Amino acid sequence: MLNPSEKEQIISLIKKEVVPAIGCTEPIAVSLCVAKATEELGELPDNIKVSLSANILKNAMGVGIPGTKMVGLPIAIALGASIGKSEYGLQVLKDLTPENVEAGRKYISEKRIEIALKENIEDILYIEVRCTKGNNKALAIIRGNHTNFSYISKNGETIYSENEKKENEKNGNEDIMLTFPMVYELSTTAPLKDIQFILEAAELNRKASELSAQGNYGHNVAKTVTGKYGKQILGETMLSNMMSYTAAACDARMDGAMIPVMSNSGSGNQGITATLPVLSYAEDTNCTEEALIRALMLSHLTVVYIKQKLGRLSALCGCVAAATGASCGITYLMGGSYNQITFAVKNMVGNITGMICDGAKPSCALKISSGVSTAVLSAIMAMENEVVSSQEGIVDDDVDKTIENLTSIGSAGMQETDKLVLKIMTSK
Repeated sequence: MLNPSEKEQIISLIKKEVVPAIGCTEPIAVSLCVAKATEELGELPDNIKVSLSANILKNAMGVGIPGTKMVGLPIAIALGASIGKSEYGLQVLKDLTPENVEAGRKYISEKRIEIALKENIEDILYIEVRCTKGNNKALAIIRGNHTNFSYISKNGETIYSENEKKENEKNGNEDIMLTFPMVYELSTTAPLKDIQFILEAAELNRKASELSAQGNYGHNVAKTVTGKYGKQILGETMLSNMMSYTAAACDARMDGAMIPVMSNSGSGNQGITATLPVLSYAEDTNCTEEALIRALMLSHLTVVYIKQKLGRLSALCGCVAAATGASCGITYLMGGSYNQITFAVKNMVGNITGMICDGAKPSCALKISSGVSTAVLSAIMAMENEVVSSQEGIVDDDVDKTIENLTSIGSAGMQETDKLVLKIMTSK
């Protein structure tokens, strides 16, 4: 049984991890870091040098920047310096205008920006920004998560240091470490008034999905699912609804649509995938609002739990974690028991473990569609009491150990894969 303090900590954790974001979170985090360094400098820099960990670089190379119709880091950096506001967090560019974009293009053409891979660092998520104007210099560093400033200085004088802060804190504020039983108990028993905020994720991500129907974004995965050939093969079913509804938000977001989504653990696509299949199923089956709230909480909190073990960025595609959460939420809405929900987790781990992340880009919508279809299949099997057993692959009898096995492969086991993926991407 969770005690009141643990419940409060878990709710605080999910409120921290499930937040609005505009655009792909890796280039946007770079914009955020540039905005902070520029603010400390006090004026538009003459030059900006950005040093990034490999995973940030990988995820920022091929994705659209909101409101610009441009791809990649240079415009994200230029706009972070010119109009970014660090107080907005992952919505740092929400004040963008067409005039700002043109000014950003000019800034890029003047060769003021330098982008480099940060070598020999342990951090998977690391952003270092150095801004200069005449004799003045400002430095800002984000590490660990997309909005965590670990160091800020101006002209060599430290303004903020996370290390110094930790040394001065006698009582740490470390996040509570989750287990799957904790995730399930909080999601299914917490008073509704304490968790109904999760409906904000449904509303925000629904709007992103609906926006996609108004135009052509990315590879139009959602429209393909509901198009001529999609209807011939998939029909107009609950599954096709879930796939198209979810892919649509990703289509728009990865193509640079200027609309916020509710992210999870630093990823908008994870937030979309944890939300929209569950919402679509709930609407198609006329579930109660309480059931929807609890299913969404179960989905999102499962993703937070998996990402606690996996890390913010990895070689494992985030849709594996997010679709696992969605499968739990769908199984719950289908009337599944605790055991059946653990079956859904095991079925997911027995299926799409190993899907690689080769950067953020429009084709992420394809992977999300695969994740959604797998989530539904895993839920259906779970409701039939069919489950991948501990005699098969990396699945264990214990659900927490199963998740640990998944995340060990995604973090430690796929490190060389990550390096090879980046090498291929940067050699084209």
